[in-house]
Amino acid sequence: MKFSSIALLLIATSSALTASAFTQSSAFGVRSQSGLFMSEATEEEAKVSKKNKRLQFMKDDQFYRNGFKDVRKDVEDVMEGQFKSKLVDDMKENKHIVEREGVRVHLASDFGFCWGVERSIALAYEAVKHFPDRKVHITNELIHNPEVNDNLGNMEVNFIEKTADGKDFSVVGEKDVVILPAFGASFEEMQLFNEKDVEIVDTTCPWVSKVWNTVDTHQKKGLTSIIHGKYAHEETVATVSFCEDYLCVKNMEEAEMVADYILNGGDKPAFMKHFKNAVSDGFDPDTMLSNLGLANQTTMYKKETRAIGKMLQKTMLEKFGPVDAETHYMEFDTICDATQERQDAVHDLVVNAKELGLDFILVVGGWDSSNTAHLLEIPQLSGIRSFHINRAECITADNTISHRTMSGEIVTEKFIEDLSKDVVMGVTSGASTPDAAVQDSLSSIFMLKKVSA
Repeated sequence: MKFSSIALLLIATSSALTASAFTQSSAFGVRSQSGLFMSEATEEEAKVSKKNKRLQFMKDDQFYRNGFKDVRKDVEDVMEGQFKSKLVDDMKENKHIVEREGVRVHLASDFGFCWGVERSIALAYEAVKHFPDRKVHITNELIHNPEVNDNLGNMEVNFIEKTADGKDFSVVGEKDVVILPAFGASFEEMQLFNEKDVEIVDTTCPWVSKVWNTVDTHQKKGLTSIIHGKYAHEETVATVSFCEDYLCVKNMEEAEMVADYILNGGDKPAFMKHFKNAVSDGFDPDTMLSNLGLANQTTMYKKETRAIGKMLQKTMLEKFGPVDAETHYMEFDTICDATQERQDAVHDLVVNAKELGLDFILVVGGWDSSNTAHLLEIPQLSGIRSFHINRAECITADNTISHRTMSGEIVTEKFIEDLSKDVVMGVTSGASTPDAAVQDSLSSIFMLKKVSA
């Protein structure tokens, strides 16, 4: 893995869109759906879309998206040392296979860091080095990887505290530096920081910005945005802040509930109770489900997104007929390439599991990483023994493994069923997982096998 400056030169497509209007009045201004109090917008400002406002924020001299060349070489060297893996490099040179201590490992053809994550880390590291005498804050985890976030903590980056009332931005002072994570930040957060005298370092992944452009198109066409995603995920929180009317569905089951309501109506209070945390303020399913646009959280399972899209398209055809359906439904593919490539690679391991003689598949990545969680689903749904770990320490010397299940539960169980026999395994890692984490995890398995022998 080569950490070059190329990733830093990749510029996102224009981001940040028209979005949910401020809805709750207050003596301090207006409270947005994300809970931040904002100053009252003038009538003229209200006419400007949130996308255009974000583009205005980005033109400010205190807004940085392209890194800092003066410290780039130092950062490249640091990232090489922290994240590179000789073992993984050797596997890539040997048809993605390695054999050690009676363990044969088949590495997925696509895995690990994507360029968007690499870019985000580099921008954050450069910001810390470029502003050595400033207090640096970050609005959330940079990415969903424990090692990377621990590294930032060791660099004295302050992670904004989340309270029952929302994030506590009172700690951000004048001249401080604020890093926006790879998932992006809500429109209200961006506006808040734009009004403060702070330096803003935006590490938002360009694929996330693409989703924001998509929902902006929905708003311009008068469509309700149906977001295939987890409403509490940082990326989706940012995305819906750029929407006017929206509803989030986390899976096919919830999408079917929406389709059924469109066609048959139903119990409106029950419907709203189920989606109470996943809809825009003032949402009315009786009036806001006749014109839809589909987009998704970039890390969702693409096959499910496609299936939801086909079902919604069929629903609108049935509701409005073939002539008018196109005016009532729009669909955009906003799953990022890296997510899809890693899903396809795990699928290949699953398809060839019997031929390869795989005993299990190991998935390495943050437990709160959506894209990594979906990698686990692929072997699990095919009945293949598989484990999702977030650190090498999940594998212990007593042959147990602590792992995250599809339901999100963390369980500990016996790992290798028969240590006296050779082991054949597959391994992959999420788009926010460094190669070094894969090496450490495999080294734990090699050591476990060596000790048992």
